[in-house]
Amino acid sequence: MRSQVSQRVSRVSFFKGLLLAGCAVGAAGTAQAQDAAAGEQVAENDASSADEIIVTGFRQSLEAAINLKRNSVGAIDAIVAEDIAKFPDQNLAESLQRIPGISITRDAGEGRSITVRGLSSQFTRVRVNGLETIATSTDGQTANRDRAFDFNVFASELFSSIVVHKTAEASLDEGSLGAVVDLNTGNPLAAKAGLTGVASLVASYNDLSEYVGPRLAGLLSWRNDAGTFGVSMSAAYQKTQVLELGNNTVRWAQARFDSVDGAPCFTQSATNLAGRPNAGGTYAVGRNAACDRAALAFHPRIPRYGEVQHDRERLGITGSIQFAPSDATKFSIDGLYSNFNSDRREQWGEVLLRSNERSIDVVNPVYDANNNMISATLNDAWVRTEHYLRKSTTEFYQVGGSWDQDVTDNFRFTLMGGLSKSNADIPVETTIVFDDRDAQGYSYDYTDMKRPKLTFGTSVTDPAVFQLAEIRDRPSTIENRFKTGQLRTEWDVTEGFTIKAGVVWRRFNFDTEAFTRDTAVCGNGGLDRVLGTITCSPTSLFGPAAVYGFQATPALSQLFNLGNAGQPAGNTNAWLVPDLDAAAAFTNLYQRPLALDAGNNRGVQETTKGGYLQFDAKGELLGMEYALNAGMRYVKTEQSSYGLVGGVEATVERSYDDWLPSANLALFPTDNVIVRGAIAEVITRPSLGSLTPGGSADGFNFRVNSGNPFLQPFRAVNYDLAIEWYFAPQALLSVAGFIKDIATFTQSSVIPEATFAQTGLPVSVLNPSSPAALNPDLLNQPIWQLTTIVNGEGAKIRGVEVAAQIPFSVFTDGFFGNFGILANATFIDSEATFSLAGPARVPGGALVAPVFVTSSLANVSKRSYNGTFYYDDGTFSARVMGTYRSRWHEGASGTGNLLEGYGSQFNLDASIRYKLTEWVEVSLEGNNLTDTYRYRFTDFDADRNYEHNHFGRNFFVGARFKY
Repeated sequence: MRSQVSQRVSRVSFFKGLLLAGCAVGAAGTAQAQDAAAGEQVAENDASSADEIIVTGFRQSLEAAINLKRNSVGAIDAIVAEDIAKFPDQNLAESLQRIPGISITRDAGEGRSITVRGLSSQFTRVRVNGLETIATSTDGQTANRDRAFDFNVFASELFSSIVVHKTAEASLDEGSLGAVVDLNTGNPLAAKAGLTGVASLVASYNDLSEYVGPRLAGLLSWRNDAGTFGVSMSAAYQKTQVLELGNNTVRWAQARFDSVDGAPCFTQSATNLAGRPNAGGTYAVGRNAACDRAALAFHPRIPRYGEVQHDRERLGITGSIQFAPSDATKFSIDGLYSNFNSDRREQWGEVLLRSNERSIDVVNPVYDANNNMISATLNDAWVRTEHYLRKSTTEFYQVGGSWDQDVTDNFRFTLMGGLSKSNADIPVETTIVFDDRDAQGYSYDYTDMKRPKLTFGTSVTDPAVFQLAEIRDRPSTIENRFKTGQLRTEWDVTEGFTIKAGVVWRRFNFDTEAFTRDTAVCGNGGLDRVLGTITCSPTSLFGPAAVYGFQATPALSQLFNLGNAGQPAGNTNAWLVPDLDAAAAFTNLYQRPLALDAGNNRGVQETTKGGYLQFDAKGELLGMEYALNAGMRYVKTEQSSYGLVGGVEATVERSYDDWLPSANLALFPTDNVIVRGAIAEVITRPSLGSLTPGGSADGFNFRVNSGNPFLQPFRAVNYDLAIEWYFAPQALLSVAGFIKDIATFTQSSVIPEATFAQTGLPVSVLNPSSPAALNPDLLNQPIWQLTTIVNGEGAKIRGVEVAAQIPFSVFTDGFFGNFGILANATFIDSEATFSLAGPARVPGGALVAPVFVTSSLANVSKRSYNGTFYYDDGTFSARVMGTYRSRWHEGASGTGNLLEGYGSQFNLDASIRYKLTEWVEVSLEGNNLTDTYRYRFTDFDADRNYEHNHFGRNFFVGARFKY
């Protein structure tokens, strides 16, 4: 602990020295200041260049973005209004992936979250109109119950610019190890006088779902002739339906089977009251080599094909009022509202090996070099079909205001404040299950890991073979609230030297609440259809022929036919699934009482108070122009987190301080070359899920997770160096290198071979349909894995970004001069050590922990590329855009797998636009033209299939009108 404190003090001392040196350089530069500062000279150069070449449309937006980058002291990248509106992007995440160093994670075929320079969305702060906020959605595979910002909540048409700050400044909000992203809506005082209007009417089509939906957007803006008052309002609406077709394993696992190739793996148990041949008994390690090999190999837990249907409706509205009674005063009020509704419907045909291996006979198993049982025939298998529906609504609003005042010619301030709220509600999350628990002749074949062949040996289209076996419903809600107030001041001490100072107060509240109505249906249909009072047990006296649920009937069923999911010939492509409405009504599911989901009832209140002091200087030193900012930011964080421990709410409070120095330097060896350097100490606060003092229990996989409210934040020192060459108008070649030296990183700490009693949690926290809840004997067996989050050793990220923006007008005039290229590549090397629960070493043994694995950091792709080839003559424009991201992992997996993540991804988009008149433009756009499949693995080295699916191509035909 003392060594960590010493390192911390030495870094702060170093930065204080750097800050003093920066002030001295600033004073020296001021003494030698020229009549025009470096930034002003750059602006003049841009203006003269603009006189020489007139650009419109897409090229005009590129020029505006490149000027923002060129005139900044720190490292930024930007996209401006026309650039956003004219990309074939469904939301902001897909717009942001065009920026060097940014990769995105897609969910349901849409971009959802971003990774900046190898750090996931948890490490990125997002501001809307200058105010930090969080937007969470429940769309996709999982709900976002963390600090990550879900960009799919908003349509890209709502924003006039996006600015990504890749280096820190004292005046820039803290909380990011990756980047600060500024999203800006309308600015009516910057519009022309009078009434301005823009409308966009687009029809979207997905070739997999064959659904046609509307995408509408509009903007109205008015400004008086004097330029003192302006108002604007914009709106965007979109409705889509996307199908996700493919296969899924829900991870791979190890377990002992009843028999292998006819050889029994267990001795018969005399205490098995049901007298069943494939239950109970004793397993003798080493007695049967075939049984041991099958038990130690990994097999798919729930091999299945299916369809996920995503129905989405997105509405966004922005409004802005600006009043500038004089050149020295401006008042602004901005508002943003978004409503995002999503229904997710899943239909699966599968075998439930998970926790049922004891009853299954394995025939003709085949193994690969990675210890995977890649194919086998299964008898006495649990054939299952599922029908799942989740209805979710995300509602976001923000209201903010600012007062910009020039007190004198040399002193000015900005006072701003506002609040935002994001609710993500799931009123319905229902699953209905059909089971056939003694099916024969099921076979799977994962020789092609991405496209397995799954074949049912018994009928899966006859209701008579199925029982309605489980009903579930898991409603939940998430609420995020932000309140912010801040004062920013600037004092121009002399020409080329400015002092900036400010104070800030923010309060963030996060609360999540969840419930369950889960139950297993068993005992000759003996479930009380309202109260569910019958308890299921694997040792039921009803015997092997017992009815374990309600008999499926045609009235409770519907036939599902699998479309193009990439499946091979011979695959089973049709099966019965429960009729969701009929089965819910038959079992009175929604009249059942709600039970608390203890692990997902938690919250955090976080209050930050602080201030900053920053010195900005520009001038000439030793014959070279420069621009500099250096400063210190102080922040005090006060956290109060609560969660359920043993069914009782517990609250933990704590606080900590951070001094965050930073410096950015831009040197101008020539008018067209900029060398940038930056160094900063930065923090990201711990994830919200990790801060809860409560815990959650998984009775399927025998795992218990608990939080740690005393986690320290992620702390790092960032180093950046870049060279930019603006060799012609609209043209840029740049190389940027960065190092992120992360001192503290959170990681899991695992206790293997524990009993459930060691957790101190009540049995009521277990899912009622899980094996552990159904069989109390499992609670006292040392098969449980207890996991919590601790502060571990740090990690380091090193990377290089290369970017080029080349209009062909640099080389030629006329037709070929209207072409151009945008391209960038990012190469990242990172290394971290993970403590993980590894595979069992003896048949039926507990998972081994800890296993130390050295790999790249979570969410880091070693390579990513982005390229755009365009043509734009002011009337006709066309673009082709490709993005590539190499494989990456998301962190710890489960059931003995080590690191799970995604395979490499490539996406191809295109756009064609034609101006019929000055006021009317038509367009044709395509998204995901190669219909890229998304491959997810459950072990980085063994490359075991987690899922492999695709979402289809999206096409947009529309018209844009200007007034």
